[in-house]
Amino acid sequence: MSSGMENKQTSQTEFPDVVSDDLLGMATGLKRERDPIVILRMDGEDLLEFINSARFEPELISIFSQLDMAEGSILDHITKTLQQLTVDHGMPPLSDSWVVSNIVEPSLQCVVKHDGEYPITQEMLFEQFKKVAERLAQLLNEQPVIVAHSEQTFDGSGIRRLLSNSFEINKILEGTLRDLPKDQNGKVSKEYVPVALGSVGRSAGLPPVGVVDQMDNMVEEAIQIKIHETDEGKMIEGEILKKLVMDILENIMLQLEGNPISISSNSVVHEPLSSPST
Repeated sequence: MSSGMENKQTSQTEFPDVVSDDLLGMATGLKRERDPIVILRMDGEDLLEFINSARFEPELISIFSQLDMAEGSILDHITKTLQQLTVDHGMPPLSDSWVVSNIVEPSLQCVVKHDGEYPITQEMLFEQFKKVAERLAQLLNEQPVIVAHSEQTFDGSGIRRLLSNSFEINKILEGTLRDLPKDQNGKVSKEYVPVALGSVGRSAGLPPVGVVDQMDNMVEEAIQIKIHETDEGKMIEGEILKKLVMDILENIMLQLEGNPISISSNSVVHEPLSSPST
């Protein structure tokens, strides 16, 4: 990012008073305390740099190609295009109502209404979008937006560390097994495999269920594959359940090592960055 997007780093423990709840939720679920949250000052300079760069036109054309020009107005298409821009383009998150009301909506007022006599073309849309983007940059320059930016990449390294520590993973799984319902023979239902997997998830660097859709799908697929590979019946011995969990973790690890999953979260900071007085 260019110098126009100033940033600094702060730990989670220093940051609870300035980050909104959605980012803190992600930070709690996904980040270790040593991982930084980056503060970005978005003043329009990075957006202008993007507008004037060689990548501006090809990126817009790529976005436009996904739009149905026959459906919706120019304003609709421009709004959808704006939603594809990120902080890397110099665009603050459109999920924030203040950004929409004070930056986006005033910028959209410069859009010329299409009379409908001729079809909307990519050239027409490109020209209008550039005007909107330049107006956005101007408004950001007048009213800079502070954004808390957090990133996380799941590459399987946390799982590999846990699997290499047999004492730790066995200790966690033994504790989980003690609390699971068992039949008269001391066996556990296969239905509790996800519960046992969840007990080691944090130690393996996995996000909580429901936070990252891609991870949820990968975990669910790995569970189904390994359970179906097991020749045992519905009820299984505790040792078999432990082996199932470790096999599932290995499956997920190999997938992540080959194709890491990266996610990011952005939240506008409305409170002062200075620490509150006590």
